[in-house]
Amino acid sequence: MPLNERDRIEILMMIGVGDRMRTQQEVCRLFHEMHPDREPVSQSTVSRIERKYRELGHVRDAPRQGRPKINENVQQDVILSALENPHCTVRQVSRDLNIGKSSVSNIFKKVKYHPYRVRLIHELAEDDFDRRTEFCEYMMDHNNQNNGFIANILFSDEATFFLNGHVNRQNTRYWSQENPHWMQEYHTQHPQKVNVWAANNEFMRHFMDALYSERDKMDMEQLMHNTGRQNSAETFYQKPKNRNLPSELLWNFMDTIGNGTS
Repeated sequence: MPLNERDRIEILMMIGVGDRMRTQQEVCRLFHEMHPDREPVSQSTVSRIERKYRELGHVRDAPRQGRPKINENVQQDVILSALENPHCTVRQVSRDLNIGKSSVSNIFKKVKYHPYRVRLIHELAEDDFDRRTEFCEYMMDHNNQNNGFIANILFSDEATFFLNGHVNRQNTRYWSQENPHWMQEYHTQHPQKVNVWAANNEFMRHFMDALYSERDKMDMEQLMHNTGRQNSAETFYQKPKNRNLPSELLWNFMDTIGNGTS
């Protein structure tokens, strides 16, 4: 157990002054007799205490270096901020409580709070559930009839970036010790947005070329030769539900090279 300031003063009194001074060994034995329930002090400890008093005139602890330790009140304030507003940011809590951002992050980490990200899901209409079931049955039937059916599907998807303050899952969080499974529905059609469309196939370079040049027709034989697909009837195209691209040329082109499925 470390010695406090009062213990050090007691050891100085045991050392004594003048011709009534005790040796370090005697001081250690006397301290142990007066405090039998405590860990005995060593002669080196007595020597350091005596030397510190002669050099500094006191036996107090030196001021600690580095940042002060966060007290319990500050920690409780940070936790309370997260409970009152789970969507708060580290910057907001730091500004409101006038403490460093690193301190806020350390407190959240200490109490095992994690910033969970929102999961955005499409708003579903009443008949969408039946359509999903029909689509699954359609895929299973065609896959049973043709084992290579899945491999010939050109899968595509699109992402929407809102420009009017709509929820951005990249910078929206929910602070909690357990996953709240936070979800929010959003409309598929919304003003002030940018749609990004992509598909995982070598056809993409021809699609983008068609979008920018707005060509009315494309040389299908040359396209099949470049991509190594001699039989376009084997290709199936999975379309996104919403046709939000700036040109209908792409969709018309896709319908000509394969059997489109929405």
